[in-house]
Amino acid sequence: MSTGSRPTWEAWANSVPPLACASTREPCHDPAAIATRLAQARLADQYMVYEAEGGVWHFAAGSAVSLTANATSITARASGRTWTSRTDQQPLTAFATALSALRDEGDGGRHFYGWAAFELSHLLHADPAASGDQPLLHVLIPSVEVTLTGDRTLVRAVDEAWARKVTDLLVEPPAQRGAPDELPPETSEGFIAAGAGAYGRAVARTVADIRAGFLEKAVVSRKVLLPAELRVDFPETYLAGRRANTPARSYLMDLGGYRAAGFSPETVLEVGEDGRVSTQPLAGTRARGADPVENERRRVELLTDPKEIHEHAVSVRLAWEEMEAVCRPGSVVVEEFMAVRPRGSVQHLASRVTGRLRPETGPWAAFASLFPAITATGVSKRAALQALARHEEGVRGLYGGAVFRGSTGGALDAALVLRTLIGAGDEVWLRAGAGVTAQSSPEREIEETCEKLRSVAPYLRFTED
Repeated sequence: MSTGSRPTWEAWANSVPPLACASTREPCHDPAAIATRLAQARLADQYMVYEAEGGVWHFAAGSAVSLTANATSITARASGRTWTSRTDQQPLTAFATALSALRDEGDGGRHFYGWAAFELSHLLHADPAASGDQPLLHVLIPSVEVTLTGDRTLVRAVDEAWARKVTDLLVEPPAQRGAPDELPPETSEGFIAAGAGAYGRAVARTVADIRAGFLEKAVVSRKVLLPAELRVDFPETYLAGRRANTPARSYLMDLGGYRAAGFSPETVLEVGEDGRVSTQPLAGTRARGADPVENERRRVELLTDPKEIHEHAVSVRLAWEEMEAVCRPGSVVVEEFMAVRPRGSVQHLASRVTGRLRPETGPWAAFASLFPAITATGVSKRAALQALARHEEGVRGLYGGAVFRGSTGGALDAALVLRTLIGAGDEVWLRAGAGVTAQSSPEREIEETCEKLRSVAPYLRFTED
Protein backbone atom coordinates (compact mmCIF):
# COMPACT_ATOMS: atom_id res chain seq x y z
CA MET A 1 0.00 0.00 0.00
CA SER A 2 1.01 3.62 -0.34
CA THR A 3 0.05 6.49 1.88
CA GLY A 4 0.53 9.04 -0.86
CA SER A 5 3.45 11.14 -1.98
CA ARG A 6 4.32 12.23 1.55
CA PRO A 7 3.75 9.33 3.95
CA THR A 8 3.72 9.75 7.69
CA TRP A 9 6.86 7.87 8.62
CA GLU A 10 5.52 7.36 12.13
CA ALA A 11 3.04 4.86 10.68
CA TRP A 12 5.94 2.86 9.25
CA ALA A 13 7.99 3.22 12.43
CA ASN A 14 5.08 2.05 14.57
CA SER A 15 4.97 -1.12 12.46
CA VAL A 16 8.59 -1.94 13.25
CA PRO A 17 8.71 -4.48 16.09
CA PRO A 18 11.12 -3.67 18.93
CA LEU A 19 14.00 -5.93 19.91
CA ALA A 20 12.14 -6.94 23.04
CA CYS A 21 14.17 -10.03 23.96
CA ALA A 22 17.71 -9.50 25.20
CA SER A 23 20.22 -11.83 26.79
CA THR A 24 23.92 -11.76 27.59
CA ARG A 25 26.21 -14.76 27.17
CA GLU A 26 29.86 -15.56 27.62
CA PRO A 27 32.30 -13.99 25.15
CA CYS A 28 33.33 -15.90 22.03
CA HIS A 29 37.01 -16.64 21.58
CA ASP A 30 36.82 -16.33 17.77
CA PRO A 31 34.25 -13.66 16.82
CA ALA A 32 35.13 -13.77 13.11
CA ALA A 33 34.32 -17.48 12.96
CA ILE A 34 31.14 -17.09 15.04
CA ALA A 35 29.87 -14.20 12.95
CA THR A 36 30.60 -16.17 9.77
CA ARG A 37 28.75 -19.20 11.15
CA LEU A 38 25.70 -17.03 11.87
CA ALA A 39 25.82 -15.77 8.29
CA GLN A 40 26.10 -19.29 6.89
CA ALA A 41 22.95 -20.33 8.78
CA ARG A 42 20.84 -18.13 6.47
CA LEU A 43 18.45 -17.17 9.24
CA ALA A 44 16.74 -14.62 6.99
CA ASP A 45 16.73 -13.26 3.46
CA GLN A 46 19.10 -10.44 4.41
CA TYR A 47 22.02 -10.24 6.80
CA MET A 48 25.17 -8.32 7.57
CA VAL A 49 28.32 -8.97 9.56
CA TYR A 50 30.05 -5.68 10.43
CA GLU A 51 33.39 -5.51 12.21
CA ALA A 52 33.59 -2.15 13.94
CA GLU A 53 36.45 -0.42 15.74
CA GLY A 54 38.14 -2.07 18.69
CA GLY A 55 37.44 -5.69 17.86
CA VAL A 56 33.66 -5.41 18.16
CA TRP A 57 31.65 -7.53 15.72
CA HIS A 58 27.99 -7.23 14.87
CA PHE A 59 25.67 -9.68 13.15
CA ALA A 60 22.23 -8.55 12.03
CA ALA A 61 19.53 -10.46 10.14
CA GLY A 62 15.95 -9.95 9.00
CA SER A 63 13.84 -9.33 5.95
CA ALA A 64 10.60 -7.68 6.99
CA VAL A 65 11.78 -4.13 7.75
CA SER A 66 13.77 -2.08 5.25
CA LEU A 67 14.20 1.23 3.47
CA THR A 68 15.29 1.50 -0.16
CA ALA A 69 15.79 4.67 -2.18
CA ASN A 70 16.76 5.64 -5.69
CA ALA A 71 17.01 9.12 -7.14
CA THR A 72 13.27 9.67 -7.33
CA SER A 73 11.56 7.53 -4.68
CA ILE A 74 11.93 5.84 -1.31
CA THR A 75 10.16 2.64 -0.28
CA ALA A 76 9.69 1.50 3.32
CA ARG A 77 8.55 -1.98 4.32
CA ALA A 78 7.34 -3.39 7.64
CA SER A 79 4.77 -5.95 8.80
CA GLY A 80 3.84 -6.84 5.26
CA ARG A 81 2.99 -3.24 4.36
CA THR A 82 4.71 -0.81 2.00
CA TRP A 83 5.02 2.98 2.07
CA THR A 84 6.37 5.02 -0.82
CA SER A 85 7.33 8.64 -1.29
CA ARG A 86 9.12 10.94 -3.68
CA THR A 87 12.69 11.90 -2.83
CA ASP A 88 12.95 14.88 -5.20
CA GLN A 89 16.52 13.73 -5.88
CA GLN A 90 17.36 14.02 -2.17
CA PRO A 91 17.33 10.39 -0.99
CA LEU A 92 19.61 11.06 1.97
CA THR A 93 17.16 13.63 3.34
CA ALA A 94 14.31 11.16 2.92
CA PHE A 95 16.35 8.45 4.64
CA ALA A 96 17.19 10.68 7.59
CA THR A 97 13.54 11.68 7.99
CA ALA A 98 12.28 8.10 7.91
CA LEU A 99 14.92 6.72 10.27
CA SER A 100 14.36 9.55 12.76
CA ALA A 101 10.82 8.22 13.27
CA LEU A 102 12.05 4.89 14.67
CA ARG A 103 11.64 4.41 18.39
CA ASP A 104 14.76 4.48 20.50
CA GLU A 105 15.52 1.34 22.50
CA GLY A 106 17.65 2.32 25.44
CA ASP A 107 21.19 3.61 25.16
CA GLY A 108 22.27 4.12 21.58
CA GLY A 109 18.82 3.91 20.01
CA ARG A 110 17.66 1.43 17.37
CA HIS A 111 20.36 0.10 15.07
CA PHE A 112 20.26 -0.19 11.29
CA TYR A 113 22.60 -1.69 8.70
CA GLY A 114 22.94 -0.73 5.07
CA TRP A 115 24.85 0.44 2.04
CA ALA A 116 25.15 3.41 -0.29
CA ALA A 117 26.00 2.92 -3.95
CA PHE A 118 28.72 5.01 -5.55
CA GLU A 119 26.25 6.56 -8.00
CA LEU A 120 24.69 8.50 -5.11
CA SER A 121 27.71 10.77 -5.57
CA HIS A 122 26.33 12.10 -8.85
CA LEU A 123 23.27 13.44 -7.05
CA LEU A 124 25.42 15.04 -4.38
CA HIS A 125 28.28 16.50 -6.41
CA ALA A 126 27.98 16.16 -10.17
CA ASP A 127 25.35 15.26 -12.77
CA PRO A 128 22.08 13.96 -11.24
CA ALA A 129 21.17 12.24 -14.50
CA ALA A 130 24.23 10.01 -14.09
CA SER A 131 22.81 8.53 -10.86
CA GLY A 132 20.64 6.15 -12.90
CA ASP A 133 17.44 4.44 -11.80
CA GLN A 134 18.87 1.67 -9.62
CA PRO A 135 18.75 1.73 -5.78
CA LEU A 136 21.26 4.14 -4.28
CA LEU A 137 20.60 3.42 -0.60
CA HIS A 138 19.33 0.41 1.28
CA VAL A 139 18.87 -0.14 5.01
CA LEU A 140 17.80 -3.17 7.06
CA ILE A 141 16.33 -2.79 10.53
CA PRO A 142 17.10 -6.27 11.90
CA SER A 143 14.86 -8.79 13.60
CA VAL A 144 17.87 -10.13 15.47
CA GLU A 145 21.20 -8.54 16.34
CA VAL A 146 24.25 -10.13 17.96
CA THR A 147 27.15 -8.07 19.31
CA LEU A 148 30.41 -9.88 20.01
CA THR A 149 32.97 -8.14 22.22
CA GLY A 150 35.94 -9.26 24.24
CA ASP A 151 33.92 -9.62 27.43
CA ARG A 152 30.39 -10.65 26.38
CA THR A 153 27.99 -11.75 23.66
CA LEU A 154 24.78 -9.72 23.53
CA VAL A 155 21.74 -11.14 21.71
CA ARG A 156 18.73 -8.94 21.00
CA ALA A 157 15.68 -10.14 19.05
CA VAL A 158 12.08 -9.26 18.29
CA ASP A 159 10.80 -12.42 20.00
CA GLU A 160 11.84 -15.62 21.73
CA ALA A 161 11.76 -17.64 18.51
CA TRP A 162 14.40 -15.44 16.88
CA ALA A 163 16.49 -15.36 20.05
CA ARG A 164 16.36 -19.16 20.31
CA LYS A 165 17.57 -19.63 16.73
CA VAL A 166 20.66 -17.55 17.40
CA THR A 167 21.33 -19.00 20.85
CA ASP A 168 21.25 -22.51 19.43
CA LEU A 169 23.86 -21.55 16.85
CA LEU A 170 26.07 -19.98 19.50
CA VAL A 171 26.11 -23.03 21.74
CA GLU A 172 26.18 -25.89 19.24
CA PRO A 173 29.53 -27.09 17.93
CA PRO A 174 30.30 -25.87 14.43
CA ALA A 175 29.26 -28.19 11.62
CA GLN A 176 32.04 -30.18 10.07
CA ARG A 177 32.66 -28.73 6.64
CA GLY A 178 34.99 -29.87 3.97
CA ALA A 179 37.75 -27.48 3.05
CA PRO A 180 36.45 -25.06 0.39
CA ASP A 181 38.14 -25.07 -2.97
CA GLU A 182 40.95 -22.58 -3.57
CA LEU A 183 42.45 -21.17 -6.73
CA PRO A 184 46.03 -22.05 -7.71
CA PRO A 185 48.24 -18.95 -7.36
CA GLU A 186 48.83 -18.77 -11.11
CA THR A 187 45.06 -18.70 -11.73
CA SER A 188 44.61 -15.97 -9.13
CA GLU A 189 47.35 -13.93 -10.77
CA GLY A 190 45.67 -14.45 -14.13
CA PHE A 191 42.48 -12.90 -12.80
CA ILE A 192 44.39 -9.98 -11.36
CA ALA A 193 46.05 -9.17 -14.69
CA ALA A 194 42.79 -9.24 -16.68
CA GLY A 195 42.03 -5.97 -18.45
CA ALA A 196 45.31 -4.28 -17.53
CA GLY A 197 45.92 -2.94 -21.04
CA ALA A 198 42.58 -1.15 -21.31
CA TYR A 199 43.07 0.21 -17.82
CA GLY A 200 46.47 1.63 -18.72
CA ARG A 201 44.91 3.50 -21.62
CA ALA A 202 42.23 4.92 -19.30
CA VAL A 203 44.98 6.12 -16.94
CA ALA A 204 46.80 7.82 -19.83
CA ARG A 205 43.64 9.66 -20.87
CA THR A 206 43.08 10.77 -17.28
CA VAL A 207 46.64 12.07 -16.98
CA ALA A 208 46.01 14.11 -20.12
CA ASP A 209 42.89 15.61 -18.53
CA ILE A 210 44.84 16.51 -15.40
CA ARG A 211 47.69 18.12 -17.32
CA ALA A 212 45.10 20.10 -19.27
CA GLY A 213 43.90 21.58 -15.98
CA PHE A 214 40.48 19.90 -15.71
CA LEU A 215 41.19 18.38 -12.27
CA GLU A 216 44.00 17.52 -9.83
CA LYS A 217 43.40 13.82 -9.21
CA ALA A 218 41.06 10.98 -10.18
CA VAL A 219 40.86 7.48 -8.75
CA VAL A 220 40.43 5.36 -11.87
CA SER A 221 39.36 1.75 -11.28
CA ARG A 222 38.97 -1.47 -13.22
CA LYS A 223 36.55 -4.37 -12.82
CA VAL A 224 37.69 -8.01 -12.75
CA LEU A 225 34.71 -10.23 -13.55
CA LEU A 226 35.03 -13.81 -12.29
CA PRO A 227 34.07 -16.70 -14.61
CA ALA A 228 30.42 -17.68 -14.29
CA GLU A 229 31.26 -21.35 -13.71
CA LEU A 230 33.06 -20.53 -10.45
CA ARG A 231 30.64 -20.70 -7.52
CA VAL A 232 32.12 -18.30 -5.01
CA ASP A 233 31.50 -18.99 -1.32
CA PHE A 234 31.19 -15.51 0.18
CA PRO A 235 31.30 -16.49 3.90
CA GLU A 236 34.34 -18.75 3.47
CA THR A 237 36.06 -16.07 1.36
CA TYR A 238 35.34 -13.54 4.08
CA LEU A 239 36.76 -15.71 6.84
CA ALA A 240 39.90 -16.62 4.88
CA GLY A 241 40.44 -13.02 3.80
CA ARG A 242 39.88 -11.61 7.28
CA ARG A 243 42.50 -13.97 8.71
CA ALA A 244 45.05 -12.53 6.28
CA ASN A 245 44.07 -8.84 6.20
CA THR A 246 44.46 -5.89 8.56
CA PRO A 247 41.39 -3.77 7.70
CA ALA A 248 39.97 -0.69 9.35
CA ARG A 249 36.56 -2.35 8.98
CA SER A 250 35.32 -5.63 7.51
CA TYR A 251 31.89 -6.80 6.41
CA LEU A 252 30.03 -9.77 4.99
CA MET A 253 26.52 -9.27 3.68
CA ASP A 254 23.64 -10.32 1.50
CA LEU A 255 21.57 -7.17 1.57
CA GLY A 256 19.36 -5.24 -0.81
CA GLY A 257 20.50 -7.08 -3.93
CA TYR A 258 24.23 -7.09 -3.22
CA ARG A 259 26.46 -9.80 -1.80
CA ALA A 260 29.81 -8.67 -0.46
CA ALA A 261 32.84 -9.82 1.52
CA GLY A 262 35.17 -6.93 2.17
CA PHE A 263 38.18 -5.68 4.08
CA SER A 264 37.90 -1.91 4.02
CA PRO A 265 41.16 0.02 4.47
CA GLU A 266 39.43 3.17 5.74
CA THR A 267 36.20 4.75 6.89
CA VAL A 268 34.21 7.33 4.97
CA LEU A 269 33.17 8.78 8.30
CA GLU A 270 32.63 7.92 11.94
CA VAL A 271 30.02 9.93 13.86
CA GLY A 272 29.52 9.48 17.59
CA GLU A 273 26.37 10.21 19.55
CA ASP A 274 28.28 13.13 21.09
CA GLY A 275 28.63 14.78 17.67
CA ARG A 276 32.28 13.98 17.14
CA VAL A 277 32.92 13.24 13.48
CA SER A 278 36.03 11.74 11.93
CA THR A 279 37.24 10.75 8.50
CA GLN A 280 40.38 8.83 7.55
CA PRO A 281 41.71 9.52 4.06
CA LEU A 282 44.24 6.97 2.81
CA ALA A 283 46.13 7.83 -0.37
CA GLY A 284 49.57 6.76 -1.48
CA THR A 285 50.36 3.07 -1.83
CA ARG A 286 53.18 0.56 -1.80
CA ALA A 287 53.08 -3.23 -1.76
CA ARG A 288 53.38 -5.16 1.49
CA GLY A 289 54.55 -8.75 1.66
CA ALA A 290 56.18 -11.28 3.96
CA ASP A 291 59.67 -9.73 4.02
CA PRO A 292 59.89 -7.09 6.80
CA VAL A 293 63.07 -5.61 5.38
CA GLU A 294 61.49 -5.07 1.99
CA ASN A 295 58.33 -3.70 3.62
CA GLU A 296 60.42 -1.14 5.50
CA ARG A 297 62.23 -0.14 2.31
CA ARG A 298 58.91 0.43 0.60
CA ARG A 299 57.57 2.33 3.61
CA VAL A 300 60.47 4.78 3.43
CA GLU A 301 60.03 5.05 -0.33
CA LEU A 302 56.33 5.81 0.17
CA LEU A 303 57.10 8.61 2.62
CA THR A 304 59.52 10.28 0.20
CA ASP A 305 57.79 9.79 -3.16
CA PRO A 306 56.65 13.21 -4.50
CA LYS A 307 53.73 11.75 -6.46
CA GLU A 308 52.38 9.82 -3.45
CA ILE A 309 52.85 12.76 -1.07
CA HIS A 310 51.06 15.12 -3.45
CA GLU A 311 48.22 12.64 -3.94
CA HIS A 312 47.82 12.31 -0.19
CA ALA A 313 48.09 16.01 0.61
CA VAL A 314 45.35 17.07 -1.82
CA SER A 315 43.08 14.40 -0.35
CA VAL A 316 43.63 15.67 3.20
CA ARG A 317 43.03 19.25 2.06
CA LEU A 318 39.65 18.35 0.55
CA ALA A 319 38.69 16.25 3.60
CA TRP A 320 39.36 19.33 5.75
CA GLU A 321 37.14 21.48 3.53
CA GLU A 322 34.30 18.94 3.59
CA MET A 323 34.50 18.64 7.37
CA GLU A 324 34.44 22.42 7.80
CA ALA A 325 31.16 22.54 5.88
CA VAL A 326 29.35 20.58 8.63
CA CYS A 327 31.45 21.15 11.77
CA ARG A 328 31.54 23.88 14.37
CA PRO A 329 33.94 26.71 13.47
CA GLY A 330 37.42 26.04 14.79
CA SER A 331 36.74 22.42 15.69
CA VAL A 332 38.31 20.76 12.62
CA VAL A 333 41.81 19.42 13.22
CA VAL A 334 44.19 16.96 11.59
CA GLU A 335 44.88 14.53 14.44
CA GLU A 336 47.21 12.34 12.39
CA PHE A 337 49.12 13.18 9.22
CA MET A 338 50.88 10.83 6.82
CA ALA A 339 51.26 7.82 9.06
CA VAL A 340 51.82 4.53 7.24
CA ARG A 341 49.12 1.92 7.81
CA PRO A 342 49.40 -1.76 6.79
CA ARG A 343 46.30 -2.95 4.94
CA GLY A 344 46.69 -6.54 3.82
CA SER A 345 48.80 -6.75 0.68
CA VAL A 346 49.55 -3.01 0.64
CA GLN A 347 50.55 -0.14 2.92
CA HIS A 348 49.11 3.37 2.68
CA LEU A 349 49.79 6.90 3.76
CA ALA A 350 47.04 7.68 6.28
CA SER A 351 45.71 10.80 7.97
CA ARG A 352 42.75 11.48 10.25
CA VAL A 353 40.65 14.66 10.23
CA THR A 354 38.19 15.24 13.09
CA GLY A 355 35.68 17.84 14.17
CA ARG A 356 32.43 18.51 16.07
CA LEU A 357 29.15 18.64 14.20
CA ARG A 358 27.20 21.86 14.35
CA PRO A 359 24.17 21.60 16.68
CA GLU A 360 21.71 21.70 13.77
CA THR A 361 23.68 19.15 11.72
CA GLY A 362 23.16 15.39 11.95
CA PRO A 363 25.12 12.36 10.79
CA TRP A 364 23.42 12.17 7.40
CA ALA A 365 24.36 15.75 6.58
CA ALA A 366 27.95 14.84 7.41
CA PHE A 367 27.62 11.76 5.22
CA ALA A 368 26.34 13.91 2.34
CA SER A 369 29.36 16.20 2.66
CA LEU A 370 31.98 13.45 2.86
CA PHE A 371 30.48 10.84 0.53
CA PRO A 372 31.93 9.36 -1.54
CA ALA A 373 35.36 9.17 -0.01
CA ILE A 374 37.93 11.44 -1.62
CA THR A 375 40.22 8.46 -1.97
CA ALA A 376 37.66 6.72 -4.21
CA THR A 377 36.94 9.75 -6.42
CA GLY A 378 39.53 12.52 -6.68
CA VAL A 379 39.97 16.29 -6.49
CA SER A 380 37.81 18.17 -7.11
CA LYS A 381 35.00 15.66 -6.61
CA ARG A 382 32.79 17.12 -9.32
CA ALA A 383 35.56 17.16 -11.92
CA ALA A 384 36.78 13.72 -10.83
CA LEU A 385 33.30 12.23 -11.14
CA GLN A 386 33.01 13.68 -14.62
CA ALA A 387 36.40 12.20 -15.53
CA LEU A 388 35.43 8.78 -14.16
CA ALA A 389 32.23 8.85 -16.22
CA ARG A 390 34.40 9.41 -19.30
CA HIS A 391 37.16 6.90 -18.60
CA GLU A 392 35.62 4.00 -16.64
CA GLU A 393 33.39 1.38 -18.22
CA GLY A 394 29.94 0.88 -16.69
CA VAL A 395 28.67 1.89 -13.26
CA ARG A 396 30.51 1.14 -10.03
CA GLY A 397 27.52 0.19 -7.92
CA LEU A 398 28.70 -0.84 -4.46
CA TYR A 399 32.41 -0.33 -5.23
CA GLY A 400 33.61 3.05 -3.94
CA GLY A 401 30.37 3.45 -2.00
CA ALA A 402 29.84 2.64 1.67
CA VAL A 403 28.68 -0.15 3.97
CA PHE A 404 27.49 1.19 7.30
CA ARG A 405 25.98 0.63 10.72
CA GLY A 406 24.11 3.41 12.48
CA SER A 407 21.62 4.18 15.20
CA THR A 408 18.72 6.48 15.90
CA GLY A 409 20.88 7.88 18.71
CA GLY A 410 22.96 9.74 16.11
CA ALA A 411 25.88 7.33 15.56
CA LEU A 412 26.97 6.36 12.05
CA ASP A 413 29.98 4.24 11.13
CA ALA A 414 30.55 3.94 7.36
CA ALA A 415 33.27 1.82 5.76
CA LEU A 416 34.58 2.63 2.30
CA VAL A 417 33.89 -0.26 -0.09
CA LEU A 418 37.33 -1.22 -1.37
CA ARG A 419 39.20 -4.57 -1.27
CA THR A 420 35.83 -6.27 -1.66
CA LEU A 421 34.37 -9.27 -3.43
CA ILE A 422 31.00 -8.16 -4.83
CA GLY A 423 28.09 -10.10 -6.31
CA ALA A 424 24.81 -9.00 -7.86
CA GLY A 425 22.51 -11.21 -9.87
CA ASP A 426 24.58 -13.83 -11.69
CA GLU A 427 27.80 -11.79 -11.68
CA VAL A 428 30.64 -11.81 -9.15
CA TRP A 429 33.61 -9.49 -9.43
CA LEU A 430 36.56 -7.72 -7.87
CA ARG A 431 37.50 -4.11 -8.51
CA ALA A 432 40.51 -1.94 -7.71
CA GLY A 433 41.66 1.56 -8.53
CA ALA A 434 44.63 3.87 -8.22
CA GLY A 435 44.97 7.59 -7.64
CA VAL A 436 45.98 9.23 -10.90
CA THR A 437 47.80 12.58 -10.82
CA ALA A 438 49.88 14.55 -13.30
CA GLN A 439 52.94 12.50 -12.28
CA SER A 440 51.26 9.12 -12.84
CA SER A 441 52.41 6.48 -15.28
CA PRO A 442 50.06 3.78 -16.60
CA GLU A 443 52.57 1.06 -15.70
CA ARG A 444 52.76 2.06 -12.03
CA GLU A 445 48.99 2.47 -11.67
CA ILE A 446 48.40 -0.96 -13.23
CA GLU A 447 50.88 -2.37 -10.74
CA GLU A 448 49.09 -0.63 -7.87
CA THR A 449 45.72 -2.13 -8.81
CA CYS A 450 47.34 -5.57 -8.88
CA GLU A 451 48.81 -5.01 -5.43
CA LYS A 452 45.37 -4.10 -4.09
CA LEU A 453 43.59 -7.00 -5.77
CA ARG A 454 45.96 -9.35 -3.94
CA SER A 455 44.22 -8.36 -0.70
CA VAL A 456 41.24 -10.44 -1.85
CA ALA A 457 42.00 -12.65 -4.87
CA PRO A 458 44.24 -15.23 -3.10
CA TYR A 459 41.50 -15.85 -0.51
CA LEU A 460 38.62 -16.59 -2.86
CA ARG A 461 36.89 -19.80 -1.84
CA PHE A 462 34.49 -21.89 -3.89
CA THR A 463 31.80 -24.49 -3.44
CA GLU A 464 30.47 -27.23 -5.69
CA ASP A 465 26.90 -26.84 -4.36
